Amino acid sequence: MRSHPISNAMIFWAARQVSQRMLSTSANRQVVNRVPQKQKMFQEDNGVPVHLKGGTVDAVLYRATMGLTIMGTGYVIYELIKAAVPKKKE
Repeated sequence: MRSHPISNAMIFWAARQVSQRMLSTSANRQVVNRVPQKQKMFQEDNGVPVHLKGGTVDAVLYRATMGLTIMGTGYVIYELIKAAVPKKKE
């Protein structure tokens, strides 16, 4: 069965329109390059450790990580002691 030549042309035209729309709308957004600002902030010699130079969010994440690490270490030590001490037979 032969396809109608108009339908092939219409399909090609529709695909071309869709592809052009997709490409043109994605290129309209511009991304601001913040790398130079971040480099300046992290390379500044102000006595603050590099893992805290990001501000309040970095400080909160650091403290949460340290707290979870200490709690996890304590729990592991507790479980090791519990496993090492034999149970009393009643």
